[in-house]
Amino acid sequence: MVTKIVNNDMSAAAAAPVALIDFSAVWCGPCKMVSPVIDSLSEKYAGKIEFFNADVDENMDLAAKYGIQNIPSLMLLKNGEAVDMKVGFMPEPILAKWIDSQI
Repeated sequence: MVTKIVNNDMSAAAAAPVALIDFSAVWCGPCKMVSPVIDSLSEKYAGKIEFFNADVDENMDLAAKYGIQNIPSLMLLKNGEAVDMKVGFMPEPILAKWIDSQI
């Protein structure tokens, strides 16, 4: 399950031991392509990682805080700290390999 971040409130993601945040926008083509991949990964890693989505148009302060300039941007947090980021569409096996290398 992917939880939507609203009002720039990242407290749930920051409280998770491991979280992945998908920074995206509804008008972004590559974001629409990565969304089902993120949904699938959220099922695969259920109980290990919490998944979140932050629409950059609705969460501008949050996007600015983390220097999001291109979307989709995927940020991995451990104990509330950003540890790595990937930008652009990537297929599920590539993202799974990245996640596995970080957890």
